[in-house]
Amino acid sequence: MTEYRFHLAISADDYLAYYQGAAQHVVVELASGQRLQFPAESLRPFVSHGGVHGEFVLRVDANNKLQALARVDD
Repeated sequence: MTEYRFHLAISADDYLAYYQGAAQHVVVELASGQRLQFPAESLRPFVSHGGVHGEFVLRVDANNKLQALARVDD
């Protein structure tokens, strides 16, 4: 299993486009410069009135299929 760690700061207004279905994927840039794309719906458990903020770890299997997304408490 491969893990990717990244920081998100998506305002509530920006996340509204994901919530309404206008945008289906989130693209983040990793510290290595790589870009990572994953389904926006996987962020729903982490949405607050302020949007989505924090450090996250995304795990994928050998076929790059999303297995887990978790917020990291530092």
